[in-house]
Amino acid sequence: MKEMKTLTDYSQLKAISDPIRAEILMRLIERPLTGKMLSDKIKMSRANIHYHLKELEKNHLIELVRKEEKGGVIQKFYQSVARGFTPSADLLPYLSDVSESARQMLIQMNESTKSAILSAPEKSFEWQTASEDPSDWNFVGSIWQLELTEEDFQKWIKKYFTLMDELREISRKTKNNPDANYYLVSTMAFEIDELMMEENIKKEEK
Repeated sequence: MKEMKTLTDYSQLKAISDPIRAEILMRLIERPLTGKMLSDKIKMSRANIHYHLKELEKNHLIELVRKEEKGGVIQKFYQSVARGFTPSADLLPYLSDVSESARQMLIQMNESTKSAILSAPEKSFEWQTASEDPSDWNFVGSIWQLELTEEDFQKWIKKYFTLMDELREISRKTKNNPDANYYLVSTMAFEIDELMMEENIKKEEK
């Protein structure tokens, strides 16, 4: 699976703007699944799942990775072709569709994170040190709302991905280390129209 795939056709953009296809794609980023498995997870008929799978496959967003025979039935396992998707410069004129596809992918990322939180072991959220400084904790959980210029925000995004590249390089070096654990890093940051925590902000200002 590639790290990033550039979308070059408008039909690809429309394909992942659909909420159901966005959910299917996110699940197929996580692991290969069959139509039946997706039907059970999403609670949708196999016929509808099959239709959406064909649309995603037709637009080269997913691919058939293996077949298995079970009880005389051939099971087809599909997987996403990449972990992330980005529109090419040619698609930027279709800003509304780009925005909707990005929104749907963020929604599905949020759902995946929620599932991971619910299934994570209890020790993941145990405080290993008595500290009021969140940077001393063994997990991260915070929501920030900040007033920034678009230029400042873009600079921060670049720094964020530089930091994540460093973390991924550390991960590659510790692969197969018996002392290593699995960690999920899920981050979202975007512009909003109004404050979510206005009351808290006012208290801080006082």
